[in-house]
Amino acid sequence: MTTSQASGNELHERDSELFNDSLERCTNDRRFLDRFYELFVTSSAEVAAKFANTDFRVQKAALKISLYMIMSSIEGKLEGNVHLERIAARHSRNALDIGPRLYDQWLECLIQAARECDPLFGDETEQAWRRVMRVGIEFLKSRYLRDCSPRSSGREGFSSPAPGSGAMEST
Repeated sequence: MTTSQASGNELHERDSELFNDSLERCTNDRRFLDRFYELFVTSSAEVAAKFANTDFRVQKAALKISLYMIMSSIEGKLEGNVHLERIAARHSRNALDIGPRLYDQWLECLIQAARECDPLFGDETEQAWRRVMRVGIEFLKSRYLRDCSPRSSGREGFSSPAPGSGAMEST
């Protein structure tokens, strides 16, 4: 599967626009990242344990950058691809061990926070968030069990696992 598809759902041109506009509205609301982490950390004991010693000021800044870098990677920009490779390495089994099952939970909490903080959030915007985020999530899932050392050479985009490949991961 390529970056133009996400979990069997084609990434539509309008998805980028809807996602970016909504993300701007969300990040302009100071509650957005706080609400996301409130939802996510309380979603399970496993997640709470992963974040037990987290500096949330740093974590929120990193997440905000990552949300924009997913779009950058989808657009084929080197900086987005390199960023996702670093995140994949950091979240891999050999590092923070962020298992595949947590990513769906992460996405649901992110969508809920966006729904609460974006006054224009509707069904079409939600689907755009899901399609855009799914591309990054599937990439991270595909790297979970691999040696995920960041690559020093650039790549022209990335490929997500094929549907049914069994690759799973989480943030």
